[in-house]
Amino acid sequence: MKVQPYLFFNGNCEEALKFYETALGAKITAIMPHEGTPAEEHVPANWKKKIMHAQLMLGDQMILASDSPPEHYKKPEGISVTLNADNGAEAERVFKALSDGATITMPIGETFWAERFGMLTDKFGTPWMINSPEKSGASC
Repeated sequence: MKVQPYLFFNGNCEEALKFYETALGAKITAIMPHEGTPAEEHVPANWKKKIMHAQLMLGDQMILASDSPPEHYKKPEGISVTLNADNGAEAERVFKALSDGATITMPIGETFWAERFGMLTDKFGTPWMINSPEKSGASC
């Protein structure tokens, strides 16, 4: 069994995934707009190019995503996508990249449990926690 986050966007899914490709070093492996599918006839004309389903690979992990129709979109609340970096330098790089236009909840820095940890909500409304390896003797 695997856990795969499914992110919903307010009409800017494709833009967000392209940003994550660069910021995270990820790869969009599938992106399907409503246009050209049986769902096309069930959405307004201005929604046909919006994303019905997409897949983003980050290493061997997959994040799924789509645009949520405006009447159904809700900002993410009570959750964060957590990235566990291989080292402090990678955590700093990813945090800086995701920080473009973001709201920083907790600046990245040293904690009692990790070499680097920080929290932000990116410019697309996705909450992130960036964590690097545990400090020696710490456990979470």
